[in-house]
Amino acid sequence: VQLVESGGGLVQAGGSLRLSCAASGFTFDDYAIGWFRQAPGKEREGVSCISIGDGTTYDVDSAKGRFIISSDNAKNTVYLQMNRLKPSDTGVYYCAAGRLTWCDYGDLPEKYDFWGQGTQVTVSS
Repeated sequence: VQLVESGGGLVQAGGSLRLSCAASGFTFDDYAIGWFRQAPGKEREGVSCISIGDGTTYDVDSAKGRFIISSDNAKNTVYLQMNRLKPSDTGVYYCAAGRLTWCDYGDLPEKYDFWGQGTQVTVSS
């Protein structure tokens, strides 16, 4: 099983980034993919989730209206389009795979089985 994140970088406040999570080694359609972030000194927190099989999505309040999660099932890849970025969005972003139903409790790290190594996102003010 492998999850590989890419697309992180340095961006000014108000800018955009698109993160990618390429998955392999498991049946993609049977899983939900979640995006999490971890700022220095803080706990890992959920951002968005997508249930690959039925397309259900879930966003935490801080992501609603700014972030869009989507998937390309032919490529086994999930994307997180992040718009109107804020300095508070800074952190290491991880994608994770778990067998969730409709992304229920999709913001809880313990619901996920496999994790990527993360990609750094830094938003300057």
